[in-house]
Amino acid sequence: MNLELRHLKVVCAIAETGSVTKAASTLGLAQPALTAQLQRIERTLGGPLFERDRRGARPTALGELVLSRARVLLPAMKGLQDEAARLAGSVDTPLRYRFGGVNSPILGRLVHRLTAEHPQAQITTYASWSVDELAQLVAASRLDFALTGVCGDSTPSAEFGLTWREVSIDPVVVLLPEQHPLAGRDEVNLTDLRHEHWVAAPGDGCFGDCFAAACARAGFTPRKVYETDVRGSMDLVEAGEAVALCQATFRPVAGLVTRRLTGAPLRWRLMLGWHPEAPAAGVADLVTETAVAAYTDSLAAHPDYLSWLAANPDFGVRRADPAGGAAAVTRSA
Repeated sequence: MNLELRHLKVVCAIAETGSVTKAASTLGLAQPALTAQLQRIERTLGGPLFERDRRGARPTALGELVLSRARVLLPAMKGLQDEAARLAGSVDTPLRYRFGGVNSPILGRLVHRLTAEHPQAQITTYASWSVDELAQLVAASRLDFALTGVCGDSTPSAEFGLTWREVSIDPVVVLLPEQHPLAGRDEVNLTDLRHEHWVAAPGDGCFGDCFAAACARAGFTPRKVYETDVRGSMDLVEAGEAVALCQATFRPVAGLVTRRLTGAPLRWRLMLGWHPEAPAAGVADLVTETAVAAYTDSLAAHPDYLSWLAANPDFGVRRADPAGGAAAVTRSA
């Protein structure tokens, strides 16, 4: 059997999912068929590519070698196909959008808009709590775009050579149960929350440091901070055990309310990133405009916040500056 690119895709899928079963589901194959195909690939290459047990599949030394070559060859071949299609003026080649997101409030609306505008497009999503993981995947051509956020004036790491563009900037708000003593206010002083327990979603970004610094400026150190997923965070807030910080476009939830923090001591910048030398760079402006439209869509559920934005023009939609201003941030390693 001659080794083909489709065989390398199989090896990469198993490595990325850590399981033959999951890889089969990702590739749309039956597990026995994928197992048989892997065995043929291993016979061709002369040895096992994965160690398999109840915990999953881990690459052997031979597997790591094959993966290192596959991760160069597959993106190169895809890039060749994309360039050839553009040069030939092909209109039949479907667009592809592979998005990674860190707890993004607009990813669903972004995908919906792209699907409506480009029905033949191949769109996939990947969720992570790690900005660095998404940046690595984009740099390795395993994702096309990363949609994430940073606090204050910070920018994502320059280590991976991505271009980042601001989509929007919003004040961070506090999530309270309806019966909380401060829930009746339009705005809440951060100092008034000094006795609260807090809950936050996990992540490797800068937000924890920004929150601690904001509390220090307000004259206190946060008490206990729970860490759990978004659903668990809402449960803890609803139970009255903790309060949470969230994005201003957080979807309304029965029994919970969001309130602005006086003076907007914390800001959240929604960022879209891509690699400047990847095919995705050719559609980055389109995707950025679609992300802006998706963000605008999300505001419809927040009429009070829309009114606040009208009086606070430093917040809200951020459009690219043709002169290369602050709205467009490029970092090349």
